[in-house]
This record gives sequence, structure tokens and C-alpha cells, in this order.
Amino acid sequence: MVQTRRAPPAKATAESGAADSGTRILKKYPNRRLYDTETSSYITLADVKKMVLTGQDFVVRDAKTGDDLTRSILLQIILEEETGGVPMFSTTMLAQIIRFYGHAMQGMMGSYLEKNLQTFTDIQMRLAEQSKGLYDPKVMSPELWTQFLNGQAPVVQGLMGNYLEQSKQLFVQLQEQMAKQAETLFPGIPGITPPKR
Repeated sequence: MVQTRRAPPAKATAESGAADSGTRILKKYPNRRLYDTETSSYITLADVKKMVLTGQDFVVRDAKTGDDLTRSILLQIILEEETGGVPMFSTTMLAQIIRFYGHAMQGMMGSYLEKNLQTFTDIQMRLAEQSKGLYDPKVMSPELWTQFLNGQAPVVQGLMGNYLEQSKQLFVQLQEQMAKQAETLFPGIPGITPPKR
């Protein structure tokens, strides 16, 4: 029997594209349950958190509409972490973040925070790289561990100094971008010139 093949609906095409790229597809149903299409089973937010921690690429789609719900699921995980354990964000910091929504600086602030987080992650990776081998029971000795800890104070200070300098440079770049945009939008207005480095 000859089978004719119909073109899949647009939603299915998007899902197969994500699956082809190695991205795991999770579906969120109206009953708030998450379904993992790779394992053909329902999963919890804790399972999604494990995917994040292991670096697994995934996308969360509304089962009915196909809308991307990944950000809202990640925000739910952050909310659970903030309310369940030792919070990372202070009340003051959260209030400041909220104040940037709708503000002219919203887009730039997001970019600034993202770049700072990436820099901080790079520092964390360098420290982890330096401590490699110390966790191997065959290599680790009390003397080696003491040497590592004694050497870390200057290294951490140096890395944090670099981090703060990069953060400062990012902020100056954002200021320059804003000044250039203002100069373009409002030519001839005195006082609108890019800051000098």
C-alpha cells in the first residue's frame, strides 16, 4: 500500500526542528503538568532544574498553542529557590530590578546584568580549573590542599579585581551607547556628548 505524506502542521515542524538540534522539548498542559517528549513521561520543576544544572538544552511549549513558555518556567524555578532556601536576591535588589521595567534603561540593564553574570561565570570556571585534581583522592594530600587554600586569597582578589574592572568598562560602554543614541535623536542639544574615557 502506498502512503501519501502530508506536510506536518507548523507546530510540529517547529518541534521537530528543536528536536533535530538536540534541544529537548517539554510540553506544558493546562493542568500545569509538564510532559517530556524525549522520555514520554510527566516531569516536575525539580526535573527541569536538573536539566538546567546539567546544561541540557530544552524548550517549554504550551501544549495547546505552541507558545514558548521557557522563561516563565525558569522564573518559577528561581521563585522556588528564592523562597525555599537561602535567597540570592535581597528585597532591595528585587525592588531595584522591578523599577527598571518600563524604564528607558530596561534593555541596557538586561544586557549589562547578562554580561556581568557571564564574567562571573568565567571567574568561577577559572577557580574550578585551578582546583582540578585536588578532589582526586589519589592526588589530594593535606599539604597540597593547604597550599591551594593559601594561594587562593591573592588569586581570588585578582580575579575579583578583574571582574570589577570589566563591570566598570561595561557600564562605561553602556553610557557611551546612550550618549550616541541621544546625540542622534537630539542633535544640537548642548551637554549630550559621549563621556571621555
